[in-house]
Amino acid sequence: MKTAIWLYMFLFLAFFDLHAQYPILTPFAISLGAAPVFIGWMMGLYALTHLPGNLIAGTVIDRHGSRRYIIFSLVSAGIVLLLQSFVHYPWQLLVLRSISGFVLAFLSPACLALLASLSSDNVTQGKFMSGHGVVHTLASVVSPAAGAFIVAKAGYSATFQSLGWLLIATGIMAVFSLPRTLQKAVRPSGPADDGTAAPVPKFQVPWRIYILPFVISCSQGILFFELPLRATGMDGIMSTGILFSVMSIGALVTLSMLFLNRYSPYKRVLGGLFLLAVCFYCLAAIQKIPLNVALFILGTAKGIIFPAMASLFIQLSGGSKLGRVFSLQSIAMSIGSFIGPIAAGQLRDFVSPYFIAFILLMVGLMMLPISRKPGSLLYPNANQTPAS
Repeated sequence: MKTAIWLYMFLFLAFFDLHAQYPILTPFAISLGAAPVFIGWMMGLYALTHLPGNLIAGTVIDRHGSRRYIIFSLVSAGIVLLLQSFVHYPWQLLVLRSISGFVLAFLSPACLALLASLSSDNVTQGKFMSGHGVVHTLASVVSPAAGAFIVAKAGYSATFQSLGWLLIATGIMAVFSLPRTLQKAVRPSGPADDGTAAPVPKFQVPWRIYILPFVISCSQGILFFELPLRATGMDGIMSTGILFSVMSIGALVTLSMLFLNRYSPYKRVLGGLFLLAVCFYCLAAIQKIPLNVALFILGTAKGIIFPAMASLFIQLSGGSKLGRVFSLQSIAMSIGSFIGPIAAGQLRDFVSPYFIAFILLMVGLMMLPISRKPGSLLYPNANQTPAS
């Protein structure tokens, strides 16, 4: 538990640091003379450079453990931010953001694998995943306003320097606080017919399950692209930030309901995904529903889905090769984050982007195997059964 507390603190500082840049980067790029098309490519390349990092992370985390890659990711991202405070041309910002996307690709798989390794109990692992979601959501609520405030008081250069030193200091603290070895969080197995312990389940996560993080991140990318454009009647960036905060508060509500972790992660993913799809349908077709209410409910759906999805991947993998499992999940999410805004920008003149997100989420629901019997696609091993 001590390791989990340290890890949550590091995650909060890292997420705070990263989310604080969201309201800063676009105006900073514009101040350097960047055109909107260039800014779009800068954001897209940040997501694309996640892919090679995720591919490497899956193998090296399983081989060497999470500790060194958490430290590497934090310190390297901090150094990139320090360099970012000295840029004078848009192309320099593009290069540094691409490097940042690569080094930060190690952070999420490493942290999730380390959290999952702290226990072999399904319910406890679910609570750890919920804690990860709570920390991430809290950081996303407070950090954008904090970043904008620091820029207003100190300017871009000082802001990037302070955020960079914060990440480096967090990485140094991780050197002395995180365990040096990665425990294998393997679910206990019953004895075999001959009285010996049953073998540990092998890596058998069905490939179609990775459609889940793809469609979820794609729908999020559509929302992050479309919502600021629709908020024309409000007070610019601050009003959009409030709307995103409402969504984050909704996520906090369900993330704080730790009793949900006692239910099957499959059922939670199924229910949360359906609720998310309904919210996007309401945003597209039912204009009478207040936007704040729709986004709050959408946030509650996200708070159900993300810890449940992590628990589902742990369950399907049997607790083995967690680095690979979570790196593939991050790859799917990176691709979705890249495709979502592009699709919304290309098709919004013909159909509501929110309706596109609804269709994608319903496709994801249809891709989920329905049968939960031992030996089915979702639970391929006879000994792998859903949590009660």
